[in-house]
Amino acid sequence: MSINDCKISDLPKIHDPRGNLTFIEANSHIPFDIKRVYYLYDVPGGTERGGHAHKELHQLIIAMSGSFDVILDDGKDKKRVHLNRSYIGLYVCPMIWRELDNFSSGAVCLVLASNRYDEVDYYRDYAEFMRARWGA
Repeated sequence: MSINDCKISDLPKIHDPRGNLTFIEANSHIPFDIKRVYYLYDVPGGTERGGHAHKELHQLIIAMSGSFDVILDDGKDKKRVHLNRSYIGLYVCPMIWRELDNFSSGAVCLVLASNRYDEVDYYRDYAEFMRARWGA
């Protein structure tokens, strides 16, 4: 997997004068079953989140409110993605190092995950991630 496998997903947006609605269906709008949902909020200015990679976990990251950046790194290439719409998701595949920063005031980051939390699935040390990824 490379950062090119991480894609922006335009989610369905149903316009209504009473307010818009967006929905996400597993294995339709995202290529996995949803086993866990979590969200980040009240992130202090200047703070970074993430700073890890997953061995097997797939995720969809959405800016539900406000904005933030996701930095994707496959050990060879890096890409910064700015998220600021609740109907746009960023699919992040396994074995991609990710960091989140540049949170606006009031930002809420929603994450849909393919598995329940399992510490064994994490690479929290970048050098260890690089060794696993490239034998470096």
